[in-house]
Amino acid sequence: MPWRKLGFIRPRSWLATVSAGIAFGAVFKLVMKAVVMPLLGAAPINPAYHYLAGNTAALPGMFVLVLFGAGFGEELVFRGFLFERLGKLFGSEFPGKAATVLITSALFGLIHYPGQGLAGVEQAAFTGLAFGTIFAMTGSVFFPMIAHAAFDVMAVLIIYWDLETYFAHLVFK
Repeated sequence: MPWRKLGFIRPRSWLATVSAGIAFGAVFKLVMKAVVMPLLGAAPINPAYHYLAGNTAALPGMFVLVLFGAGFGEELVFRGFLFERLGKLFGSEFPGKAATVLITSALFGLIHYPGQGLAGVEQAAFTGLAFGTIFAMTGSVFFPMIAHAAFDVMAVLIIYWDLETYFAHLVFK
């Protein structure tokens, strides 16, 4: 399969794509933590990753994991590969793309259940909808990869600095 079919399409501006991807991913994480997850009734602390709070020794490995495993790997599979495969099944017009976004978002959410429970599924499904919609509109996987990596790096930093409860109660007390 050619790389282009997986969304490896050169952006018009790498600087704009990287800058916007980092900004979007970081802000999106804060909005998810402060607004969306509290509305869904999620606990303020993510117990699956709370061991990272103040754990400097765990940061390098976690950053490698979120940058390459999640940012690159998950986006390549869920936005690149599955979009290409489901696009063959459902077509590339709006209804087909909408079905693909919904299906890949649901699958993306479900793979987070074993490690993070229902809150992880909810958060991953929302991020899948956002990143999937962006991919469906642009056809390029680079922005979602960068945004996903920034989203997860922001999550790690919030946990590391023990700010989860602060952000979870920032909007809703």
